[in-house]
Amino acid sequence: MQISAFPFRLDSKGHPMTQNFTVPFRQVLGAVLVLGYGATACGPSQPVPGENVLEGKVVFLDPGHGGTAETDDFRVGPTGEREEWVNLRVALTLREMLEARGARVLMSRTEDVAVPLQDRADSAVAQGADVFLSIHHNATADPVVNFPIIYFHGNASENQASVALGRAVAREFREGLFEGEAPVSLVSDHVIFPAAGAAVLRHSYGIPGIIGEATFFTHPPEEERLKDPAYNRREAEAYVAALEAFFAEPGLPIEEKYSTGQVPPFQVFQEADRMNEEAERWKANYLEALELMETGTPGALAEAYELFTLSARSFPDSWVAGECHRHRAEILEALGRHEEAEQERRRVREFYVPVAG
Repeated sequence: MQISAFPFRLDSKGHPMTQNFTVPFRQVLGAVLVLGYGATACGPSQPVPGENVLEGKVVFLDPGHGGTAETDDFRVGPTGEREEWVNLRVALTLREMLEARGARVLMSRTEDVAVPLQDRADSAVAQGADVFLSIHHNATADPVVNFPIIYFHGNASENQASVALGRAVAREFREGLFEGEAPVSLVSDHVIFPAAGAAVLRHSYGIPGIIGEATFFTHPPEEERLKDPAYNRREAEAYVAALEAFFAEPGLPIEEKYSTGQVPPFQVFQEADRMNEEAERWKANYLEALELMETGTPGALAEAYELFTLSARSFPDSWVAGECHRHRAEILEALGRHEEAEQERRRVREFYVPVAG
């Protein structure tokens, strides 16, 4: 069943409603049914050739975090630039650019303040957003790391519209910020939050939506670039180009969540833990595991399995994490653990999506 077929109670004006929310703007779940994508798909309709595909589109921008300077010490670069400041600068610039192209832009925040995650998502749903973009920048223990990571919610086979949006954003980040040279991760939010995914994407499910982590502010040269408004504008331009590409294609569906089943959770390091020394060995552990696999002895395979596991736990959204799970499946198959091997293969299919060059 597709998400647009969910049975909702209608209000006196024929708008879909739900009983589950408790504040006024949570009462209308209109975006799921009133996106203008047709009765059976969540995604843009086919545009008329030559038209401005952003004209009239409702874009919800969610500058991640906000007001956290006194509560954490890991969303900050080597010289003190905080992620929430960069997120907001990019979002405000992007709003200006989208409005100039005729889009209607909504924002979860316009100042450095905390906004509850549920409220961010519910606001996008209640106001009938066509897309949901949560703008972030990343951090990890390894200061050399710098590449884009894009998250969609749930299973790739079900959330096809968000995967398409994610592919467009990933391609534009790679071209606009890395001159086509960087690896890119397009992954399910279940790789970092195994139990339920990211709250803003979970609660806005039904709207094509992604979390975009354009770059890593823990990479010292990147932190310096992120302080520059002109560089922030380059990132905003990448989002604009991605949205134009997304809306220029026929819409894809968003199916009922977990309609094809759930992938077993794989526990990973969370936020602050990803800044420790063990996490810094994510790539070294992966490369050592590859060498051990070539040996092929039972002892070497067992050690390789543990190193692949540690690499995937340390950096579950890295560009090698999907390969770690694929190799784990190969080792499990060789050991005769066929059901576990199939679970790992399914994890790769649903959670780690290739991005064409």
